[in-house]
Amino acid sequence: MKSTLRLWVGLVAIAATALGADVALGTWKLSPDRSKFPAGQSKITSATVIREASGDAVKTTVKGEREDHSRIDVTYTAKPDGKEVNVSGNGLPYDTIAVTQVDANTFTDVRTKKGGTYKANGRVVVSNGGKTLTLSMNGTGADGKPFTSVSVYEKQ
Repeated sequence: MKSTLRLWVGLVAIAATALGADVALGTWKLSPDRSKFPAGQSKITSATVIREASGDAVKTTVKGEREDHSRIDVTYTAKPDGKEVNVSGNGLPYDTIAVTQVDANTFTDVRTKKGGTYKANGRVVVSNGGKTLTLSMNGTGADGKPFTSVSVYEKQ
């Protein structure tokens, strides 16, 4: 009886750990050919996103380059609780983000520029195999015009 109870407790602990794991952790590289960028903006030609656990939050670092050779270098640490945090660095049109976890493979976020017109809603979906991360966004760009985009990343 005691060994059966221990087995069940062990299985429950393993299941709880697996369900709480963030499938989007790791290093992701942009696949520009599979992505669709907003018209009128310099396209991102390369980007690497590193998502790593930081206590009960996730530290995200994005480094890359645009078609016009401008650099992208930003970082933020956020819990998936919907609370806004600051984004530091340069190369992206927003300076705050609020992330919410929908399910094990899906996150949503709201990205804004303080004092600006930029506001976008993002939806991140990690494929069931964990090899592809797709970010779909729509909102109002820094120029005040509506936009949509889809960025596809491959797990490294």
